[in-house]
Amino acid sequence: MDWNKIKTIFIVTFLILDAYLLFQFMKIRDANKYEVITKTSFEEKLQADEITYVELPETLIKAQYLSAKPKIFTKEDIAKLKGQKMKWEEPSTTLFMNLEKPMQLSSKFEPADLADFLKDNVLYGDQYQFWEKDDNQKTITYFQSYDTSPLYQNINGMIIFKYNEKNQIVSYQQSYLEGVEELTAKEEILPPLKAIETLHQKGLLKPKSKITKVELGYSTLVQLAASQVLAPTWRFEVNNKESLYVNAFEGQIIDFKNDDKMSVE
Repeated sequence: MDWNKIKTIFIVTFLILDAYLLFQFMKIRDANKYEVITKTSFEEKLQADEITYVELPETLIKAQYLSAKPKIFTKEDIAKLKGQKMKWEEPSTTLFMNLEKPMQLSSKFEPADLADFLKDNVLYGDQYQFWEKDDNQKTITYFQSYDTSPLYQNINGMIIFKYNEKNQIVSYQQSYLEGVEELTAKEEILPPLKAIETLHQKGLLKPKSKITKVELGYSTLVQLAASQVLAPTWRFEVNNKESLYVNAFEGQIIDFKNDDKMSVE
């Protein structure tokens, strides 16, 4: 047997094997490289859709479930309100008050216009914060808050002021949640970016949308006969007008459109 010939055959065989293994290695490397390139992050998806957002909290936030019950206003409560008359004789969970002397608003309304009135003439007025002014309905709405966090769209915790053609406050109606208690220990909630991802996946964030405000509040999770359970809720203001809500514990999108709203008298 020709040893030199055998040695040459082995060398050629190993060279072919090495070339094959090198080819397979390059193929796998290119595939992994392609996967890394094509697997875009959620932030990159937002960039691709030209969706922008304000600076988000970077630290982990903890919150808890709350419970509260609607207050039943009494004659003693009403007696504290000077310069006002109750529309209904019987006390209830909603006050309907007429001002004996209309209160003039400035031509360009600012929440500060009602700050003193809320403090001096409305029960628990310092526990509400401005929500919106509706020029079509001629109403100004305030939401009750808990520890500076608003209670979103809660008909049992809001004030609606009514103004006339002369831009004067003439009446208001009020509801109030009392006995607020923390039901659970504080736990970490969903990061706001994760909640934004939920909205994006559901198609609620349109391309070129701008998230102009992000805040944490509470919304009703369970409505019981005499009380309710409140869950921490992310609110995202989009394009300075639309509000989108996500349960900050469970990640469900909350739709208030079909909820009952406090009627405007």
